[in-house]
Amino acid sequence: MSLSRSSDQLPKTDETNTQEGPTADALPQYTPDDTAEGQNTVTSDGSGVPQDATAGATTGDHPDDTDGVRDDDAGEEPGNHLPGNHLEADVEGGATASDGKAARADTAAGDATSDATSDEPPGQPATGGGWRDKHPGAARAVSSGTTTLATVLVLFALLMPNRLELLTLSRFIRIPVEGILVAALLLILPPRPRRVVAVVSGLILGLLTILNCVDMGFYSVLSRPFDPVLDWTLFGDGESFLKDSIGQAGTIGAVIGLAVLVIAVLVLMVLTVVRLSNLMVRHRATATRTTVMFGTVWMTCATLGVQFFAGMPIASRSATQRVQDRADRVSTTLKDEKVFAKQAAHDAFAKTPASQLLTGLRGKDVIFTFIESYGRSAVEDPAMAPGVDAVLTKQTTALKKAGFATRSGWLTSPVTGAGSWLAHTTFLSGLWVQNQQRYRNVTSSNRLTLTSAFKQTGAWQTVGMMPGVTRAWPEGKFFGLNKVYDSRNMGYTGPKFSWSPVPDQYTLKAFEQLSYGKKNRGPLMAEIVLATSHNPWSPLPYTIGWNQVGNGSVYTAQKKQGTDPEQVWKSAASVRHEYGKAIQYSVTNLTDFMMKYANKNTVLVFLGDHQPVTTVTGSITASRDVPVAIVAHDKSVLDKISSWGWTDSLQPAHNAPVWRMDTFRNRFLTAYGPQAASTPSASPSTSASVSPSTSSSVKSK
Repeated sequence: MSLSRSSDQLPKTDETNTQEGPTADALPQYTPDDTAEGQNTVTSDGSGVPQDATAGATTGDHPDDTDGVRDDDAGEEPGNHLPGNHLEADVEGGATASDGKAARADTAAGDATSDATSDEPPGQPATGGGWRDKHPGAARAVSSGTTTLATVLVLFALLMPNRLELLTLSRFIRIPVEGILVAALLLILPPRPRRVVAVVSGLILGLLTILNCVDMGFYSVLSRPFDPVLDWTLFGDGESFLKDSIGQAGTIGAVIGLAVLVIAVLVLMVLTVVRLSNLMVRHRATATRTTVMFGTVWMTCATLGVQFFAGMPIASRSATQRVQDRADRVSTTLKDEKVFAKQAAHDAFAKTPASQLLTGLRGKDVIFTFIESYGRSAVEDPAMAPGVDAVLTKQTTALKKAGFATRSGWLTSPVTGAGSWLAHTTFLSGLWVQNQQRYRNVTSSNRLTLTSAFKQTGAWQTVGMMPGVTRAWPEGKFFGLNKVYDSRNMGYTGPKFSWSPVPDQYTLKAFEQLSYGKKNRGPLMAEIVLATSHNPWSPLPYTIGWNQVGNGSVYTAQKKQGTDPEQVWKSAASVRHEYGKAIQYSVTNLTDFMMKYANKNTVLVFLGDHQPVTTVTGSITASRDVPVAIVAHDKSVLDKISSWGWTDSLQPAHNAPVWRMDTFRNRFLTAYGPQAASTPSASPSTSASVSPSTSSSVKSK
C-alpha cells in the first residue's frame, strides 16, 4: 500500500495534519522513546501520530529497540521497514542521500508486506501486540539488563586471567585495548562486513575464554599452561582418571556436560558481540564519542603507567598478550623436535662397550623404584612433613639395624602434578623429556637408558613391575625389560583404589613371588613403579602382614573402610593429610620389603617422579624437586658415590645437592663404570638374606 494510505488509517486526532498525510519525501520522524511514553509522533509536517496506531505492528519500533536484535543499516527485517526507524538510523549515523533513498525504498516494500499479511481489515488500526507492548516498562528493564550483562561478559572475556589464583576483582578494573579497537572497527564498517566481524570476534572471545579455563585446569594439575599442539592426548588420560574416580556413567555425563558448555560459551559470546554491535550502530554518535573517550584514557594510562593496584596497569593488553603467548608456544613446540634431536644425538655412553658398562655393580641385584608423586613438599611442607619425616627417620634406623646404609639427595623433575612417564624417561634416558613429542621421539630411538644398559651387558636379567599399565606397553622394549608384569598379569584379584589398580604392598609381594624370589636365578635388574600415592589418595590401603597379601582379595574390606574421595577433596587440608598418609604407606612398604626379602647384594635406588598437584604444594611456583635415595648392604656401593655429597639418611637435608633429573644417568654410569670396578660379590642367588632385626642374621636363598 502507499504511504498516504497508511496515514489514512491513522486515527484523525488532528484534522489538518491527517489530511496532509506523509509522503515519501516527508518521512515521519519519531524515536522509540516517544512511542514508549505514549507521546504523539511528530512528522516532518508537524502532524501527530498516536502510539496505538503503530503499537504491535512490528517488534522493531518498540521501546525494546536497544535489544540488538535487528540492524537498521541492513534494511532486511520487518521492523526496519518503518520509515521513522530508517530516518533515525540515518540521522544518528550520518547517512548519505543514497542511504536515504534505500531507506525509503525499503519502507515502501515493508509497508506493502505488512499490508499483505495483516489480520486487520483495510482502513482499521492495528490491534493486539506482544508482552512488550503490554508491559513497556518491563521490556525496557529486561533490555537494559541484558545489554549490561552482555557488556560485562565481553569485558570478563577480555580481562579474564588463565590462572585461578589471579582471578581477583582488581584484574577487572582495567580498560582492554582490544575492546576499544573492535568497537571502532564495528562502527566504521558497512552492515554486511560488520556482521561478519562481530560473529568472528564473538567466536574468538569464546575460544579465548575456553582456552583460559583449560589453562586454569592445567596450571592446577601440571603447573603449566595447555600446549595446543601436544596436550590433546592428555584429555584421554583425564577421561580415564574420571572413570577410575566416578565411574563410567559419571564420566559420560561429565563429558556430555562439558561439550554442551563449550558450545554454549561459543554461541553466547557470538550473540553477545552481535547484540552490542547492533546497539552501537543504532546509537552511533554516542558509541563513537564513548569509544574515542576510552581510547584517549587508555593511551594516557598506558603512557603514564597508571595503576590502581600494584602490578595491574589500567591500560590492559592481556587478551592480546595471551594470544601472543600461545602463538609463541606453538612456534616453540614446532621447533622443539629439531632441538631435541640435536640433544639426543650426543650420548657420552653410546659407544661404550658392554663389557665396560656397570662394572661396579656386577653380581648385584639392582632395583630402580619410582614412588608416585613423592616430592620435596612431602618432606618439608609442615602440613605433611611431620608424618613423612617420622617414617623416613624410623625406616632409616631400621635399615641400619638390618645392615643397610642409605644416601639421599634431590633431583629436579621435568614435570609436576602429573606426567610420571615423562619423569621416568628423563631419569632413565639422560634427556630432558617434558612433553609427549619428546617422549615419542626418544622411545622410538635406540637411546641407551639406565635399564637397557643392564640388559646390554648380558650380566643381568631385566624385569618391570608396572601396576599402572592396563594395556599393551611397547615401550618396555625400549627400556630394555625382558619381562613386564602389569595390572593384568600380576595375579591381583582385589579392588582398585581410585586410580591405583594395585596396592604397593601387593606389587612388591608379586615381584618377590614372580621374579626376585625365584631360586637359581642370576643377577636381576628391576624397574618398579609404586602407584598407591597417585592422586586422588583416597581411599588408601593399609599395610598388613606379608603372608596375608595372598591374591589381593583381602583389600576388598580395606577399600570399604577407606575414605570417600569426594569428601576428602572438599578441603585442601584433608587432601594434604591423605597425600601424606599415601607417601608414608609407599615408603614403609618399600623399605620393609628390603628388610624382609633383600640380601647383601641388593641395591635399591628409589625416588619420586614429580611433585603432587598444587592443591598439595600450595603454589604453581613450588619447587619441582623430588627425593632420591640409594640403599645398599655392601658398603663399597655407597663408597663409589661418596663424592656426590648426599645425606646419610633416607631423608635428604634441605641443602643437599640438587641435580636436574636428566643428569643422573651419566653420573650413575660414571660412578659404577670401569674406574669404579671391584671384585664382584657372590651371586645373589646364593647369597644371604638380611634379617630385619640384625645384619648378622642371614639365611640361604
